[in-house]
Amino acid sequence: MTSLFLINILLALAWGAVTGNFAEINLAFGFVLGLGALYLIREQVGTAVYFHRFGKALGLAVLFVYELVLSAWRVALIVLRPRIELQPGIIAFPLTVDRDFEITMLANLITLTPGTLSVDVSEDRKILYVHCIDVPDTQACIDDIKNGFERKILEVFR
Repeated sequence: MTSLFLINILLALAWGAVTGNFAEINLAFGFVLGLGALYLIREQVGTAVYFHRFGKALGLAVLFVYELVLSAWRVALIVLRPRIELQPGIIAFPLTVDRDFEITMLANLITLTPGTLSVDVSEDRKILYVHCIDVPDTQACIDDIKNGFERKILEVFR
């Protein structure tokens, strides 16, 4: 998968060289063209897995944007209330992901979402501690992360 991504980047750079324009938008267009070229020859060179994972990665990005907007809305509602009644807390999230980059990605996605902050990872890398601005139900919060970000990360990288 990594080598196909690098080939796609090389195709984008080749597009930039052919057109004589290395602007970001032109390289992005070259990347899309390279993606299309690899898609056309997917059966001959075995790039079907690359496109499957690319679709899963796109799904993770869409989920992140959705969660970002939803969380921003929730935090805005909390701030705009005349009387703020919160139940903040730190939850111990049991990790299914076990690779360093997967744990880092999960922690960063959680931190980038308004209202949550990754605080620490246990020494054995089995628990991620997350501070939440409002946690009326700890298990619902854990299930939310497990069925959202963590599941999508596992789909993309395994």
